[in-house]
Amino acid sequence: MIAGQTLSLVIEKPAAGGRMIARVDGQIVLVSGAIPGERVTARVEKVAKNVAYAETVAVEEPSPDRRVAFDDPRCGGCLYGHIAYARQLEIKSHVIADAFRRIGRLELTSPVAVAGSPEDGYRMRARLHVRGRRLGFFREGTHDVCDARQTRQLLPATLDTLDRLMAAARSLGVEAIQEIELAENLDASDRVVALDAIGAVDPRALDRLLATDGLTGLVSPFGVHGRAHVIDRIGLGEGVTVELRRHVLAFFQGNRHLLASLMTHVAQQVAAEGEVVDLYAGVGLFALGAAIARGVRVTAVEGDRVAAADLEANARAAGGAVVPVHQSVEEFVSSVRLQPDRAGLWPDRLTLIVDPPRTGMSRGALDGALAMRASRLVYVSCDVATLARDARRIVDAGYAVTRADAFDMFPNTPHVETVVVFDRI
Repeated sequence: MIAGQTLSLVIEKPAAGGRMIARVDGQIVLVSGAIPGERVTARVEKVAKNVAYAETVAVEEPSPDRRVAFDDPRCGGCLYGHIAYARQLEIKSHVIADAFRRIGRLELTSPVAVAGSPEDGYRMRARLHVRGRRLGFFREGTHDVCDARQTRQLLPATLDTLDRLMAAARSLGVEAIQEIELAENLDASDRVVALDAIGAVDPRALDRLLATDGLTGLVSPFGVHGRAHVIDRIGLGEGVTVELRRHVLAFFQGNRHLLASLMTHVAQQVAAEGEVVDLYAGVGLFALGAAIARGVRVTAVEGDRVAAADLEANARAAGGAVVPVHQSVEEFVSSVRLQPDRAGLWPDRLTLIVDPPRTGMSRGALDGALAMRASRLVYVSCDVATLARDARRIVDAGYAVTRADAFDMFPNTPHVETVVVFDRI
């Protein structure tokens, strides 16, 4: 195969990352814009070692799950936009199981249920790019800016606010903005942006930008204008509400439709008695959920300075049920000494929650976490490959997978949030 060649391909199954697998004389071809079961005509984009990459240019035998794609299907966050939503959930379940089988050498006992999300206006956090007079997402694999509105990920009111902000910036002669980080709360009553500029910006102009209708705060390298935080009030059922403060630059789960469900699900995996350690705690989403919903004491560990400041503030509001620790996970697990019970054993009801970045847990972090010998480990992951890799080590250390669930925090993309429970055997 050579770049530019067109092939007629039968699509076999999904691959992690958004492409689908086909084969030509035994060689794997990773195809974009296709659905398992289809026959498509695809153009080869490039050939790497033992793998070719191709793009669908025509559909010869369409799947019944094919639907009209977005206007620009390669605009960020739309790689699954041509697939009916119910089928997207099935594909993500398959990708999770396949990763556990291939990478972790583990067979899940049943298909992973993936909780669906409304496809429109789901994002509470986004990074947008400014190039010339254009504001939007990057087109997949490029630095070309495409219109975020067509992806339907952000609320129309949010996009209107961003349009007004950019119009105001142009009228004030502010041309240095390159990136905009957006954060808003569940009901979009708080909306803060952080501006990344390549040059100096007059602080008086930033004060005037803050007056943009729809903004509650603006952060730049030159200071904070208005508020740097948004406040989420998350209902966990039975009249229980958790309030969280988070900085515009702090990591946070981004799907407003599934946030409460994910938080509640993780809290439910925690025993109502005992102790919890939450590693990579962020601003305290799971720590506060467990403390308030399950009535347990939680030690919450976060290394990022911005998120740790929010975690400390949120822990104070929780009345002492959450103990914040501003420390890297590697440092914490290497130095922690949990109080043994009177028999000199580790606590039998210690639950460990981990929500690492996409790269998964470092070797040092996982070694230290396993040395704590928690009775239960709840692993929250946005990357199935690193999750499956770490799952193998967790199982080899004497744990068993007792349940796996997933939440479609990123509709129309190949990404999925997976929650796996490991119990010590």
